[in-house]
Amino acid sequence: MKMKLSIAVVMLAAATAFAGKQSTPTISGDYLEVRSCDVYTGPCFANAEMGLTGKEGMLVWSVREGSWNGVKLDGLNVIAIVRTDGTLGDLRYQPRSGKAVLVVDTLATPKQREALVELARSLAGGLINEVAEVKTAPMEVAIGTCGNKGCASVKAGTLVQITTRCLGSKDHLCGNEETFYPPLTEVTGAYPVFTELASFDGSGLNLTWALVEKRNAFLGHFAR
Repeated sequence: MKMKLSIAVVMLAAATAFAGKQSTPTISGDYLEVRSCDVYTGPCFANAEMGLTGKEGMLVWSVREGSWNGVKLDGLNVIAIVRTDGTLGDLRYQPRSGKAVLVVDTLATPKQREALVELARSLAGGLINEVAEVKTAPMEVAIGTCGNKGCASVKAGTLVQITTRCLGSKDHLCGNEETFYPPLTEVTGAYPVFTELASFDGSGLNLTWALVEKRNAFLGHFAR
């Protein structure tokens, strides 16, 4: 009986240690996403967009610390500009497949660029079913650190520009708004924000855009 009890205790301790090890992320940072459809909205607005618009998105991962595939990525950034096969709504019930242009930080080494691409593909899942192009650009990224909680500022050369702010009372158009969709990827602490400008001016998707004054963005944190 004592031997059986000892074995059980050892197995429990090993399982606990393994679980603790697994829960420690190898990489973490800040996250911003912008869609061409509203995420904080009322059912009437959402239904008007469903199936017609909202097929584009921009996903930004800003690494605070950590490694991917054994390559350290502290302080580096990667952006995915995606064009999908349908409105980017709730992907839990309506998965989307997309084509993406990836923009990686010019500060990254060749190995780091490769790791950033693999990081984006892994975190985005089916949203990046096909990579159309991989570009590099100098990046200026500040997510939630530029004066207030809802503030984000992203610039990747001449390819990408995004600015956001907190949602306010004047952003309620019908009085029935809610966080209608969840974020596109697995993140923590996500909250919707107002996009002042989100533009993509590059090749690869046969489409460029400039979105202004929409309730279509999330800020949050990622960890893997």
